[in-house]
Amino acid sequence: MPRLSRETKQKDVIRGELTNFNSFFAAEDLYEKVKKKGEKIGIATVYRLLKELTKKEELHEYACNRRAVYSNNKNSHSHFICKNCGKTAHIEVKDINFIKKKIKGSVCHFQIDIYGICEKCLEIRK
Repeated sequence: MPRLSRETKQKDVIRGELTNFNSFFAAEDLYEKVKKKGEKIGIATVYRLLKELTKKEELHEYACNRRAVYSNNKNSHSHFICKNCGKTAHIEVKDINFIKKKIKGSVCHFQIDIYGICEKCLEIRK
């Protein structure tokens, strides 16, 4: 039987700060907001709660520049990565109906990484 985590004042404080994020954020960003409030909460507590909320699908986790980022909503998280200079640009992908048709089940959220050569590097090559 899965172990239920208990509710604590620390978790309440962290949850309160989560609502202040309208975009993607890292655990360290959340930790800094909590710390600025003068709360004595360790970064490990923040990581544990983020993991718990992600498992419950109350938060969504993505990978960005080799680190985890989180979102309160089901936004997509997609990148265009230049294979020449390595620059990463966030792009918005709203419609994945062509992929949904291939999946037997329900899509919660998604992340797509697209690799190519950026406009600046193409200009340099000319």
